[in-house]
Amino acid sequence: MNAFTFPPPPPSPEAEALRAEVRDFLRTEMAGRKAVEKAESWTGMDAGFSRKMGQRGWIGMTWPKQHGGHERSSLERYVVLEEMLAAGAPVALHWIADRQSGPLILRVGTDEQKQVLPRIAAGEAFFCIGMSEPDVGSDLASVRTRAAKVQGGYLVNGTKVWTSFAHLSHYMILFCRTGSSEDRHGGVSQFLVDLKNTPGITIRPILALTGEHHFNEVVFEDAFLPEGALLGKEGDGWNQVTSELAFERSGPERFLSSFQLFVELIRALGPEPSDAGAVAIGRLTSHFMTLRRLSRSVAGMLQAGENPALQAALVKDLGALVEQEIPEIARQLVDAEPDERSTRDFAAVLAHTMMHAPSFSLRGGAREILRGIIARGLGLR
Repeated sequence: MNAFTFPPPPPSPEAEALRAEVRDFLRTEMAGRKAVEKAESWTGMDAGFSRKMGQRGWIGMTWPKQHGGHERSSLERYVVLEEMLAAGAPVALHWIADRQSGPLILRVGTDEQKQVLPRIAAGEAFFCIGMSEPDVGSDLASVRTRAAKVQGGYLVNGTKVWTSFAHLSHYMILFCRTGSSEDRHGGVSQFLVDLKNTPGITIRPILALTGEHHFNEVVFEDAFLPEGALLGKEGDGWNQVTSELAFERSGPERFLSSFQLFVELIRALGPEPSDAGAVAIGRLTSHFMTLRRLSRSVAGMLQAGENPALQAALVKDLGALVEQEIPEIARQLVDAEPDERSTRDFAAVLAHTMMHAPSFSLRGGAREILRGIIARGLGLR
């Protein structure tokens, strides 16, 4: 059996100094927002808020200045993310581009492709990820969307599903097949797709249980992509996407999706909770502290230039367990009849979280897939 570790993140006084600045900003920007709006947080869509974050230099924080970034540390970026999520800030529109699309373009993109980076850092260019497909689930190596080589570029045909915010995004990072289907890992590539100016792309809504429109089905029908849309090397998409997933799976969003419900639960229980309530709050607090420690460790490894894909998978799996546990615990502890203000907010946030909770163990990789990755990393399979 192999072992892997979560080393302590290096000290970062700059990050802690930044925390106070972020909290002051949020105190003003979040004033007057409803509790259920805060529960949306990283699915909350507010282009004006994203632009204000860009003006503060809080998007693309770790990127080179020549590409619109600010050359700050991964731990400073982590502080901004966790403060935003803990406050329930609406970060959805810039989130994907900041978290993974921008770093991917920085690493493997051409000079022409990198011209989009300053717009991302300004909070003015939004991205979505074209990974999942019908009947494929989390087995990315089985994708069937194909980019066929033609004169001057590629013709793309296929369908992507569960594509978050595609209807509001300017670009997609498309993961599709360019080689033989027999070569599961070597026959796939990534493309930078201009969603606003590429004919042959249809975006259809997939509504959540709440009626909200976050997800989409994206259909490609003979959509022409120029050669310059190829991101990185043809056939190297598997290596690129697996390194990208370390960014997607390890952040504080992987255990703070239910945090507003935790806040409202504490308010609803009051200053003198029952013994069962006190035990539940203490137990969940210890889980948050542990997950935060693991997640910050991954941020430190990313800062050191490592690829902590295995550690990120573990953080994502454990985080989803806690996120899905909170609404069940909250539902049993509090009578959610909307008679008092604290209970009304609790009931609204509980209903919202319960309807979204089933997705927590699917997005970013299904639980079974993640545990397979972890087992393989440990040498157990």
